[in-house]
Amino acid sequence: MSKSTISPEEPADNARLKPEKPVQPQTPATSGGATTPPALSYANRKLFRYGEPHRIIAGAVHYFRIHPQLWQDRIDRLVAMGVNTLDTYVAWNFHQPYKDLAPDFSGWKDLAAFITLAGNAGLDVIVRPGPYICAEWDNAGFPSWAISNPDMVLRSSDPLFTNAVEEWFDVLLPIIEPLQACHGGPVIAVQVENEYGSYGDDVEYLRWNNKALLDRGITEILFTADGGTDYFLDGGSLPETWATATLGSRGPEADAVWERRRPGEPFFTVEFWNGWFDHWGEDHHTRGGIDAGAEVKKILDLDGSICLYMAHGGTNFGLASGANHDGALQPTVTSYDSDAPIAEDGHLTEKFHAMREIFFAASGRELTPVPEKLSRPIPVLPARHFDLTRGTGLLDFVRDIEPVASVKPLAFEKLGLDRGMVHYGAKAILPVGEATIKIRDLHDRAYIWVDNVYAGVLNDATGAQGLNVETGGGLAKLEILVENQGRVNYGPFFGQGKGILDGVLINQRYVFHWEQRAINLERPLSELLEIGVPARSPGTLSGPDDESTAADTREPGYFHGEINVQEPADTYLALPGFGKGMVWINGFLLGRFWEVGPQITLYVPAPLLRTGSNEITVLELERGGTHGELLEEPNLGLVGVTYVEDLG
Repeated sequence: MSKSTISPEEPADNARLKPEKPVQPQTPATSGGATTPPALSYANRKLFRYGEPHRIIAGAVHYFRIHPQLWQDRIDRLVAMGVNTLDTYVAWNFHQPYKDLAPDFSGWKDLAAFITLAGNAGLDVIVRPGPYICAEWDNAGFPSWAISNPDMVLRSSDPLFTNAVEEWFDVLLPIIEPLQACHGGPVIAVQVENEYGSYGDDVEYLRWNNKALLDRGITEILFTADGGTDYFLDGGSLPETWATATLGSRGPEADAVWERRRPGEPFFTVEFWNGWFDHWGEDHHTRGGIDAGAEVKKILDLDGSICLYMAHGGTNFGLASGANHDGALQPTVTSYDSDAPIAEDGHLTEKFHAMREIFFAASGRELTPVPEKLSRPIPVLPARHFDLTRGTGLLDFVRDIEPVASVKPLAFEKLGLDRGMVHYGAKAILPVGEATIKIRDLHDRAYIWVDNVYAGVLNDATGAQGLNVETGGGLAKLEILVENQGRVNYGPFFGQGKGILDGVLINQRYVFHWEQRAINLERPLSELLEIGVPARSPGTLSGPDDESTAADTREPGYFHGEINVQEPADTYLALPGFGKGMVWINGFLLGRFWEVGPQITLYVPAPLLRTGSNEITVLELERGGTHGELLEEPNLGLVGVTYVEDLG
């Protein structure tokens, strides 16, 4: 019998095997001699919550992508869409970017506070602690220091890997454990790993991950998540753990796979891709609410549960964007709007209303108006231009950092640098005439100077091919500034290092004896702005060729501006005429910009601004401009893709 012909009250044909009570997948929690069963259980493809029939209607919202002063607002909007559950990943590198720093769960990083806000709003919470989270987040959530050992086998039962993760879980899980439903909290489910069937087949590792959660007090239901086909289930599921799906279409086909492969388990699409993310240099993705809603309805009509990924995407603030790799690096843009129902700035889209209507109907609720406070337009600053004045030149800045010497170039990881840039310098013997500068195993983007003259750019796709330069021969100063554009978060290149991983050649000859200067752009801006300043002559704006004057206002380097605000409100920052770089607002690293698009504006949430003077700082790597713009609407690029084909 087709599952689509079964009413919610009717059992499927295998219902004759129905147990007396719903399956409790884990050992119940014990408190004062009494046991508290997990909130969720299942039997005969039916999901139960405290023994009553239940359907999860959820939305993914990541605390690390939303300014904490806006957490409550975004949760309120999620509730208004008609969901009953909030889903969030936990990003290890958000809490512990460097090994010498203790994991931080305060302020913006207060995971418990975020979960509690969701619970207070009446939502259940699903936590996905990874440690691998994908999520288009830098290094899939791992701090680079934790997995930089070249002998470590990532996402496997290799003790080098599991020992590192255990140290993190020993700190993280005590934050989550008391928030479980068994203790009166909102957490009703916790994920084991993440889409492992897309990466490996080490079942012992999955069992270890499952056990690591149980051993640290997680008693609510555990689940795995994988693409909606046999192939992904083969590598990513465990017989004893609830398996859930990730997909963007073909839900009924996946449900049929689950009915065959996972008898008795309810079908839950823990990631339904109702939108998609963008890469720099590619088209902006959108997906219509009618199309996405139709696919959602198919799953709900099968009595399935669903979670929108994303319900609200937020922003990859700072340097937190990840990257994909498909023959070459595909760095993710700063915005994680993802064409979600709740837009990056919180406004309610056409897709929000389409999903809301479907969710209310699926829950048997009358469709009431959206609360008035959420339907009002979100205040924005009036549009304006502001001047940007060039400060310290790019090479004056990077050359002033204390160098580290080596025979071969050192990778970021060898220098203890996670994100940012590395300046490499050496003396190279050049032939007379034409020479080709090649960089083997370059990650990611290299700006090259020969004897203070800018020569060009190489990237991970062109580094081995090289850059041709005309030379007079002899000994020359070679400088290479390598930018980390985001660590790979998905696929076999996950865990790849950054910088120059092999070496630099002039034609076929290696260049040896290097100096490296690690540029940590996540340091306080006040410290960064002190670097390179003594090298400037009074009244002179030094450029990358050491001969620039105040007229060289378009040379790369720092640019500074100021805006005055009567009352803080959201705004959208554009930098016309600028090429590529990073921007700070009042010392906060907002994110990356790049003229290749598709993203044109960067979202500036109101809490980053203050009444009165606000400082804008730009670090330009390629070509400066003269002014910035504050716009009243976002511009995420021209729509080039209107349908997302799921990866399954």
